[in-house]
Order: sequence, then C-alpha cells, then structure tokens
Amino acid sequence: MLTLPRAIIHRKKVDAVQRFHPWIFSGAIAKMSGEVHDGDLVEAYSEDGQFLAIGLWGMGSIAIKVLSFQPIESMRQLLKENLKQAFALRQQLGLIDNLETNCYRLVSSEGDSLAGLIIDIYGDTAVLQCHSLGTYRYRQDIAEILMEIYGDRLKAVYDKSAATLSRKSQAQSQDGLLIGEKSLDNAEVLEYGHRFIVDWERGQKTGFFLDQRENRRLFGKYATGKKVLNTFCYSGGFSVYAVASGAREVHSIDSSVKAMEWTDRNIAANFDTERQSRHTSFTGDVFNFLKQCDRDYEAIVLDPPAFAKSLSARHSAMQAYKRLNAQALSNLKSGGLLFTFSCSQVVNVENFTGAVTAAAIESGRTIRVLHHLTHPADHPTSIFHPEGAYLKGLVLSVQ
Repeated sequence: MLTLPRAIIHRKKVDAVQRFHPWIFSGAIAKMSGEVHDGDLVEAYSEDGQFLAIGLWGMGSIAIKVLSFQPIESMRQLLKENLKQAFALRQQLGLIDNLETNCYRLVSSEGDSLAGLIIDIYGDTAVLQCHSLGTYRYRQDIAEILMEIYGDRLKAVYDKSAATLSRKSQAQSQDGLLIGEKSLDNAEVLEYGHRFIVDWERGQKTGFFLDQRENRRLFGKYATGKKVLNTFCYSGGFSVYAVASGAREVHSIDSSVKAMEWTDRNIAANFDTERQSRHTSFTGDVFNFLKQCDRDYEAIVLDPPAFAKSLSARHSAMQAYKRLNAQALSNLKSGGLLFTFSCSQVVNVENFTGAVTAAAIESGRTIRVLHHLTHPADHPTSIFHPEGAYLKGLVLSVQ
C-alpha cells in the first residue's frame, strides 16, 4: 500500500465525495496531513478517519481529481486496470478492428475514471493529452500499458500535452513520441469509410474532432440534394459527409487559412474532380460571411469553438450564441435545417437551448426541434459527473 499525503475533508462536504463525484474542491478540505505538491497522489479521508478516495493534487479550485474511491496498491496497477476497461468498452462498441472507422476516443477523462487524461486512437497511433501535471508524470507508463493492451495493433504513442498543461507546467513539457520510431505525420484515417488526413502535431486538440462523428453522419443523411453551409469547418468533416451524400452544393468557411487548406485536402482525398466541383471553400470571419452571403441555404452547420472557457465568460458567450444562431436562421430557406452546437463546458444544455430559443423568437419563424445531439458513446460521461457532458447540439427544422 502507498503512504501518501492526506486531505481531511470537512464533515459538511463529505457527502459529495461519497456520491462519487470525481472532483474535490479546495474549499472542501479542512486540513492537510503531510507535504503536498502539484501533481502528487493524495488520499482523502473524513474527519473521523474514513477513507474516501485517492486522486491527483492540483493547484486550482479543483484540489483533487479522483482516480479511485478504493485504496490502490500502485498507480501503474490502477492505470492498467482502467485502461483495460476503456479498451473493453470500445471493443463492445465495435470500434476495435473496425474496417470502416479506425479513429476513436479510447479514454475520455472522468468518463473513463482517468481524470485529466484524453487518449485518441488514429489508426495504429495513440495520441494522449494530459490536462494535469499529475497525469503527465505517468505518460510513459501509460504509453507502455497501451502497447501491452493493443499488441501489434499499435505502432506509436504520441504525447501532445504541452498546450493543455498549466503555464507553469508547460516549461517542463514538450510534445513528442513516447513510443515508436517516427511520427506518422499527416496520417490518413477512416471514419465510416470517409478518408480524413490527421495532423496530431500541428492540429487542434489531438488532431481531429472525433466527438462529432455520429453528428456528421446524421448531417450527411439530411444533406442529399441540398445547398449546404458548414461554418467553423476546421478540417471539413461535415462537408465531406455532405458531398458524399449527394449534396447539390457545399460551402465551407473558417477563419484559418490552414483549416481551409486542410478541408480542401480532405475533399480531394475522398472525391473525383466532378464531385470536388460541388464544394467551395471560403476563408474569413463567419459572422461577416453570414451577413453578406446569399440567403438560400437548405442546411447550415454551426459548430463554433468554445465561446466560454470560464464561468465569468458565460454571459458574453450566451449573447454570441444568440447572434450566431439568429443570423444563421435568417440565411435558411423555408424547410431548411440548422445543425447548431456548443462545446463550452460551462454552458449547460439549458443555457444553450435558451440562447437558441431567443434567436428563434427573434427570427419570427416556425421552428421545430428534430434532434438533441451530444458526443458519441466513445466519449462517455460518468453518471456522477454531469459536468463531463460538454457537447450540446440541436437539429432544427425552420419554416
């Protein structure tokens, strides 16, 4: 058994831990026993000496991110058990050895009982991203365990944590291969048979937004024969599905030149010249584009980056969501469809739905909700941690 620093939880705050919430806030700690530093393993006990949990210490308002509500023998054993469980779940979902889709999320932080850790699989490469110094310290162990679990399915493990660690911790980190002889730069992966070029070294997050997989597929089913617009398109995922499904015309826009180049490469990777001609890329500000473009779209995707990353920014984010959705609604023909999303964790479903409803009222149009959308099953959330459900989406029918 490990001998670790102890956080003594105030008697009025013990209930939250006993309900298996994976975050212990600094205000819940009555006192500390033993010296503790950022990233250290810490045990949590009640004031009467009852073991509550073990987790990683952080310097922010979330003092402990819980890894287990039972004592553990070693961190490596815990990592191995939880990674094996995560693998088994993806196997149950039909994502392991899938010939049509070989990119998916293996570990989704608290949703897989590995708080602060994201692991995405791109073909035969795993890309991990640590969101805490504690998790980052175990990155080599994680890489070795992944190779044990996957066997010859996996050729490389790449660490992309530098941008997600705190500024103080970033000085100690550098992105790069943990296992493998070379980085498979610009690898091509499959999602429901569609080809996508992934650049985990220079791309956002781990290289590709895997959380929209099922929503892209749904959009493709609706896009047949339509003129569609994909805003904040990044690498053009929704656009590829639209062209593949037989959309009449597809427009993609992002403010990033690199994103638009990436979109064009993904379109070219999937289609012949004739079908490529149905797609047009635009580089620029989405808000300005929506104000100036023709108002004859039959389907629009709004998938903006997080407008709010903290509670203090939530109000301004709500106004931005309202403006964006109101403008998009005015650009849709009668009978058109709006796929609208928020990936801001601090904006909950009620907040987001309220902003979209306000935009709908302002539009004066008849609007029906066809679907409530979220991330797919390989991005699970713990029932004890509703904050983990970050992606919200609505599909609206607009008359």
